[in-house]
Amino acid sequence: MGRVNVIIVAIFAICLFFLEAHDCRPITTNTTTRRELLDDGIGLTPPMGWSSWNHFQCNISEDLIKQTARALVSTGLAKLGYKYVNIDDCWGQSSRNYSQQNLAADSGKFPSGMAALGKYIHGLGLKFGIYTSAGNRTCSGSMPGSLGYEQVDATTFASWGVDYVKYDNCFNDGIDPHIRYKAMSDALRKSGRSIFYNICEWGDMQPALWASKFGNSWRTTDDIVDNWDLMLCIADKNAVYADYAKPGAWNDPDMLEVGNGGMTDDQYTVHFSIWAISKAPLIIGCDVCKITSETLAIIGNEEVIAVNQDPLGVQAKKVRNYGEKDVWAGPLSNNKVVILLVNRKDYNSTMTAYWSDIGIPTNKIAYARDLWLHSNLDTPLKGNLTVMVPPRSCKMFVLTPSS
Repeated sequence: MGRVNVIIVAIFAICLFFLEAHDCRPITTNTTTRRELLDDGIGLTPPMGWSSWNHFQCNISEDLIKQTARALVSTGLAKLGYKYVNIDDCWGQSSRNYSQQNLAADSGKFPSGMAALGKYIHGLGLKFGIYTSAGNRTCSGSMPGSLGYEQVDATTFASWGVDYVKYDNCFNDGIDPHIRYKAMSDALRKSGRSIFYNICEWGDMQPALWASKFGNSWRTTDDIVDNWDLMLCIADKNAVYADYAKPGAWNDPDMLEVGNGGMTDDQYTVHFSIWAISKAPLIIGCDVCKITSETLAIIGNEEVIAVNQDPLGVQAKKVRNYGEKDVWAGPLSNNKVVILLVNRKDYNSTMTAYWSDIGIPTNKIAYARDLWLHSNLDTPLKGNLTVMVPPRSCKMFVLTPSS
């Protein structure tokens, strides 16, 4: 969650304006310094899982979370790496426990309590995530935030078996985010449990430049919306900070919208491909219990997931952008290179990735693997790869240069 809907709508309108003006594009950064890393051994590859917010928002319950956890297992998604079951806002009582000042679950929604729910999730071989805010209230306003109660809440979360904390930014009294997010970071480290820490600061104070000292991932943008133009705008904003991503510390352009109905399957394929190549957290945001075969084929593509989870951990960059045709590229382990060709146009476009743009010597032969067709190109390539890309679609390849 992020700011209230009025602000989201305003940002949406601004993004559309800039897209039409071709200005909602990443700028070239000269930053070469790799930032200080919170060395806690957590999140050495981007986290994968599910969150309740994008589809259900406040309409959550213990039964829903349990059903979703079981669905992650039964669909095979858990086996692919989708391990985190993250409960977003609206899970708690409206006020703290009077005597101990602890957060407590809404007993109407979660009658067994959070510790029991965490145990159930762990029993399925999954991990348990929770939400709070670095303010006086969470973004829904329905429950207390953790500002001033960081150690109390971190200790409570650890006692419940929490593995992931999303820390939002609402009702923050204008306090410097460096102070607020550091406080929870310190508290989690003192909690006695290894907990992935997602800093949801909305990109307001450019957390990519400083948040790696405190957390394992940080939001670089405001909330995503299930819309083609806004999804691309968010992807472009996130791309600016590619140099700051590294194993254990990731740029987060927000959760996936794949399967929620606002885009076509081709557009969702672009969405998932960009998130994968950007080493973004892959947090499913749809109703997994009612997932379609088409959605499962997108988020369950093992070859694309492998790009996201590649241990080298280097976020891809947009190396060319010409006439609403984007070429993304990034290095992978074993001297391989991943490329993504995104056609934003409403008609077929021929697109080319040049070796000189993607880090392969121009005289090198390379062999290409199509990650969405799951097939190898028959002919070795030299100097470039050229393909036709359908409208509002993409092509994704892994290139293996000859030795």
